[in-house]
This record gives sequence, C-alpha cells and structure tokens, in this order.
Amino acid sequence: MDNDNKVQIQQILNIIKIASLAFPAIAFLQYSSKNPDFLSSITHEALIISILFVILAIYSVWIIIQNRIQKNTTLKRLVDPIISMSIALLSIILTGSYDSNYKFLFIFVILFTSIECNRTTSLIVSALSAVIILSVDLVFAPRADVNVFFESDIVLACVFMIIAWMVGYYDDIRRKHIANLKNLVNIDGLTGLYNHRFFYDYLAKQTELSQKRSAPLSLLFIDIDNFKYYNDIYGHQKGDDVLRIISTLLQETLPREAFLARYGGEEFAVILPGTPEREAVAEAEKIRSAVQEYPFDGQESLPGESLTISVGVSTFPTKAKTDAELIKGADDACYRAKFLCKNRVESYFSILDELHFETEIISQIKTFIAIINAKDKYTYRHVERVVFYCNLLADQLRLSDQDKRNLIYSAYLHDIGKINIAENILIKAEPLTPAEWSTLKQHPQYAVDIIRSIPSFDPVQPIILQHHERYDGTGYPAGLEADAIHPLARLLTVVDSFDAMTSLRPYQKTRTYAQALEELHRCSGTQFDPDTVDAFCQCIQAHNGNGERCEKVFLAFPGAGEGA
Repeated sequence: MDNDNKVQIQQILNIIKIASLAFPAIAFLQYSSKNPDFLSSITHEALIISILFVILAIYSVWIIIQNRIQKNTTLKRLVDPIISMSIALLSIILTGSYDSNYKFLFIFVILFTSIECNRTTSLIVSALSAVIILSVDLVFAPRADVNVFFESDIVLACVFMIIAWMVGYYDDIRRKHIANLKNLVNIDGLTGLYNHRFFYDYLAKQTELSQKRSAPLSLLFIDIDNFKYYNDIYGHQKGDDVLRIISTLLQETLPREAFLARYGGEEFAVILPGTPEREAVAEAEKIRSAVQEYPFDGQESLPGESLTISVGVSTFPTKAKTDAELIKGADDACYRAKFLCKNRVESYFSILDELHFETEIISQIKTFIAIINAKDKYTYRHVERVVFYCNLLADQLRLSDQDKRNLIYSAYLHDIGKINIAENILIKAEPLTPAEWSTLKQHPQYAVDIIRSIPSFDPVQPIILQHHERYDGTGYPAGLEADAIHPLARLLTVVDSFDAMTSLRPYQKTRTYAQALEELHRCSGTQFDPDTVDAFCQCIQAHNGNGERCEKVFLAFPGAGEGA
C-alpha cells in the first residue's frame, strides 16, 4: 500500500514537472509570435522543434540529477524547487519580465513542493516565489510614482501563500491519517506494542540486514506463567492490566533499540539487533527479574505466590540460519523454560547438535525432519517435544550413550512414516473412520520401510516399529505384550502418549500435566509398562520441582544399559 501510494504521488509529481516545462514553452511561443523581431531568424516550425528538444533535455537532466542523489533525501527535495524556480524565473524574464503574463508558473513549483515536502517547506518556497516576482517588478519596471505591476503582483504573492498553506495543510492531514491507519494496522491496541503481523515483517528485514552486516540478531519469546489461572480467578480485565504492566516493564527495562511486539495472547517477542546470545540472555534475565519483583494485584493466589514469565532465546546466525528457524528456536526455548519449573530463561539448543555421533546420521535425520515439517506442522512440533522429553528422561535415567542415542533417534523418526499418509487424514478434525484409522496405524511400518536402507538406523527400527504396542498385548502392529516390547520402545510409548494428551489437537480436549500423569497411572499395566510410567512421572515431577529423581528405575528393564 505504501509503495502504491508513493508510485501514484510520483506520477502526479512527474505530470506537474512536465507541465512546469510545457507552460514556459507555450509562453515562449506566444511571446515570440507577438514579437516578430524576437528570434526572427528562426522559423516557427524550427522554434517548436527546438523547444521540444529543450524540454526533453531539461527533463532528462532533471531525472538524472534526482537519481544521482537518491540517497540524500534533503538534497533531493531542494533540487526540484531550485530547478523549477529557475525555469519559471527564466520564462518570466524572456517573456517580458515585469510585464510577463506567466508569473503564475511559480504555482507549479509550490504545488509539487507542497505534495513532496512538508507544509513549512512549501510556505518557504511560496514566500521565495513571491519575493522573486515582486523583485522583478521593482528592478525591471519603469520608474513611476506608482508601480502598478508591483501592486497587482502583491495579490499574486498572496495567492502563492494561500495555495501553499491550503495544499500543505491538506497534505499534513493526509499524512497524519495514513500514520493513524498504520498504527491501527501495526500496533496492538491493548499494550501499545507492535502486533504479530508487523513483527514478522520487521524480523524478516532485520534478519536480511544482519546477514548483510555479518552481525548477530537475537530473538526473545516471553510467555506469562499461569496466566490462564490468573484470568480464571480475577477476570480478563485484570488480565489485561497485567499485559499492560508487562509491556511497560519491557519498554523500561530493555535497550532503546529493542523491538517489542505482542506476539499472541500472553506472549511477547523482543528483537535485539546486533546482540549476541550471551548479552541477549542477560537482557532476558533483567526483564524476568523485573516481572518477578513487580507487585501484581492478587499474585499471592498463584503457584509460588508471584506472577512470573518464562523466556526463550535464540540467535541468528549461530542458532538459526533463517528468520523462520529463529522463531522456531526461540519458541522451543520458551517451551523448555516453561516446562522446567517456569520463571526462567532458556537458550535454544538442538539436541541433535549436542549429540557427538555420526555426522552423516545427524544430517539424514535433519532431512527427515524437514520432510515432516513440510507435510504436517503438528507432527513436526510433536516430534520436537517428544525428543525433548526423551532427552530429559535419558539423562535422569543415566542411560548409556548408545541407549540415549537410540532413544533420541527413535523419537525423531518415530512418526516419519506419516509422510506416506494422506494429508486429509493427518489434519482431520473429526474422528477417523475405521478405514482411515487402519491407514494411520500403518505409519510405524512405513517409518521402518523408509529407514530400512540406512544401516546406521538398524538399531532403532524395533523401537520405532513397537512404539504403539500396548503392555497388555492389544496394540499394533504385532500385538506384543509386556517384556516382549523393546524397553526403549516402552519409554517412547509413554512419552509419545503424554505429549499427545497435553498438546492441542482438533479431535480431543487438551489435558493439563497433572491430568495427563493421572491418565498414565490409570492406564499403567494395560496400555503402559508400570515401571516406565513410574519412571516418567517421577521425571516430570522432578523437573517441575516436585518429586524425587528416577535415575535407577530403568535398570529394572530387561536389556537396560545394553546396546539396543
């Protein structure tokens, strides 16, 4: 819209410029026809052709000068009035000076100055135009008691000022109206920060700029902890007050060059140009502390008796290569911060990047991940969360490097078979038909078929194939039960189900962590291995600051600690 507006205004300006050249030419022709002695040696046709060439030459030089000084806006705005005023003055002098009927040519100068510049500049140009024509009257008019040319041109000078004031005033109103519309489009009405749409535009530009300058760019994702709980207790008006306060704290705490936006309901985004990860984490800690220390009304009713935020940090280009990866990284880090007890700052890291195993395998897994992302965004984010949980569980169980590797690789690849499932089945909001369900149940086998040709993935094939088997033998695809199911597959089954229950899905109600853990216990011994459920529940509780560690539980599994 801005670009279209600029193009249309420029077209109007070009028309006025051409007119400001054409009218002097007409005036010159009229004056020469009334005064045969003026340029008597040139024929009328030759004069017309010469004038056309002069107009074309002047206009071409005019445009070339503008293009040469494109970057210097101030100089560019001075060039147009100077050139056009010079042409108008020359035309007046050549057509009778004080007696010229073409003093109105200065109106063209005033018009495009009023459109292109501000009202102050147009008033200055109109005043200069008035001084020029009045000076011509004083200098060139015959001496007399009363200078009738000067008296009549005073009226024209007043017209110049009126036109400049009216057009400039109207243009000021237009500019303010456009600025107000931009605010309505780009500014969040509640917090006064930029909105979600403008955030994406700004981030794309900043990422491109950072790449050109080889400078870092950090992104913070901020999520208010227990905000839904606060809204449920005190109502949405109080919740809106919290959003306003936090937006104010962001503006007061973060550097002036920081870009602030309200990303979603209770989420904020901060772009820090030229800021490496370490400094970004320090800035995130400042805002986290500021929010924690602020005395919000009614915060004593919240868990921990305080209203807090969780912050995720990602940095371009060290942790992300594109603006989309930067957003994903900050979002994942924020999710991790909320999971790990809340009220904390987390930097993004890729579990794959931290596994110092075969580079070729890591590359292949990343390729599969990209394929999943292109096919189904939900499956992609689900996989990322399952990997995160598996990593936590593997560390707390102190799995061997080989077991941890196989569990995480399996977590990344367990849903890769869904790329062979029709998209209308994957994203269907209603319950699946028996035929559709039968098709979906084939995805573990599809996944194994896809990776079968890669020898390095041989150890993870049984884990992936069995991650939908049930402890009581009613699962699929083979109906295995109890200890016949691979021990790492039993871990993956519990983690996979937990995330499915706590994630937003169109065909089921999202459960809280507590409700999901309760459901795991309810299905312990039927769908899930009891020892696995105990291990995972203890792990979740431990990382939420509530429960004992579960480092030894996995040792009870047959084959635990051995190469899978």
